[in-house]
Amino acid sequence: MRRSEVLADESITCLQKALTHLREIWELIGIPEEQRLQRTEVVKKHIKEEKDTTILQLEKDLRTQVELMRKQKKERKQELKLLQEQEQELRDILCMPPCDVDSTSVPTLEELKLFRQRVATLRETKESRREEFVNIKKQIILCMEELEHSPDTSFERDVVCEDESAFCLSLENIATLQKLLKQLEMKKSQNEAECEGLRTQIRELWDRLQIPEEEREPVEAIMTGSKTKIRNALKLEVDRLEELKMQNIKQVIEKIRVELAQFWDQCFYSQEQRQAFAPYYSEDYTENLLHLHDAEIVRLRNYYDVHKELFQGVQKWEESWKLFLEFERKASDPGRFTNRGGNLLKEEKERAKLQKTLPKLEEELKARIEQWEQEHSTPFVVNGQKFMEYVTEQWELHRLEKERAKQERQLKNKKQTEAEMLYGSTPRTPSKRPGQTPKKSGKVRKMNTTTMSSATPNSSIRPVFGGSVYRSPMSRLPPSGSKSVVTSLCSGKKTPRAAQLRANKENLDLNGSILSARTFKGFQI
Repeated sequence: MRRSEVLADESITCLQKALTHLREIWELIGIPEEQRLQRTEVVKKHIKEEKDTTILQLEKDLRTQVELMRKQKKERKQELKLLQEQEQELRDILCMPPCDVDSTSVPTLEELKLFRQRVATLRETKESRREEFVNIKKQIILCMEELEHSPDTSFERDVVCEDESAFCLSLENIATLQKLLKQLEMKKSQNEAECEGLRTQIRELWDRLQIPEEEREPVEAIMTGSKTKIRNALKLEVDRLEELKMQNIKQVIEKIRVELAQFWDQCFYSQEQRQAFAPYYSEDYTENLLHLHDAEIVRLRNYYDVHKELFQGVQKWEESWKLFLEFERKASDPGRFTNRGGNLLKEEKERAKLQKTLPKLEEELKARIEQWEQEHSTPFVVNGQKFMEYVTEQWELHRLEKERAKQERQLKNKKQTEAEMLYGSTPRTPSKRPGQTPKKSGKVRKMNTTTMSSATPNSSIRPVFGGSVYRSPMSRLPPSGSKSVVTSLCSGKKTPRAAQLRANKENLDLNGSILSARTFKGFQI
């Protein structure tokens, strides 16, 4: 065999070994089948090249690629190992089970990418839980200090005393941490409510016993806070005041009765409801009577708090109703037209506004009360009756009062008209503004040498130039016990003039006067 043939056979053998070695490397580092085909195609192209590439150069190129791939394999395995260590550390901190990963095979680029994402997610979870743990720990420490509570369980000691980095940030531990905080906050709230109740009780006893300010000042130091020593001091003050209350039981009961009366007014209690609490009227000032009053004031206070919004609405209606009645009274007062300060116009505007808002307020209250009655299955009572019945009754009483006043005015006008028909009218002098000079009447009636002006019956007739004073021959009222006799000046019969006046009785001007001079028609002086 020729030497060239031998060299060619060796080259073929070497190429086959190199390709076989490449396939083993590809298999080892986990190159998928598609990439293997692509890489084999590249090798094939290199072999078919028409360049002046010798077999030695080709071998060198292949060895270079092999070295490069070996380097990639090493880097990938190192990165995989580092990611596995980081993941395991994070899982230990978060108290999570380990993740099974085949560390013998070379990971692909896609597998490394997914591994990095998983480690980043665990790191974010750790930071989030760490922040939550630190915040809850601070609140727990504050609550324990306020409650003067020392950690008495291993978990509480781990939270408060141990290093934060040593605490296991598992979901179970975070949930237990939150539960512990809620328990402490609830206990703190209970202590605050108890202390506030004691303070309220102290203030009420101060007011009932009329404790002076100089005795209250030393206690002001414990009127804030809810620590154990403050709570104990408040209890001692309450006990002291309770003992003092028993020594002044009559004074305390009378103070409570004042409060009861105020609540009765605010709750619109009827007289029957007030009388139902018989101890209010007892004068046997005993400890039992005091307890009954205490229980009743607590019940009334709670009752008012439950119905507070409705009572305030009713109170607003009451105030508006009283204002409406006041405007109505002023509107029927004739003297209101003498107003010169502009208040009349203002009152009319307010009255018109109130006439619009009052029915609207009644409708709003009606809707709210109906809703309340449906929720509580009980009627809402004001002054012993349902509110809308109470409102209807007030409107009806107002209508009856207006009708009564109208009838009184009509009766008064009728009597005045009859009196004027019998005895003549009394002239009413119109009110004059200050500084004005009354004007003399320009109309006079002359009879011979006598001047007559409008006057009431029995007025005097005087001569123009002095002389004697003559009385009118009009009939006068008979003395007591005598019958009324009306004497005609000319005859005993009724004159047509008198008949006409009687027929037109309702058309007489009540504010004017009838000239008494007309009664002298045909009479010679």
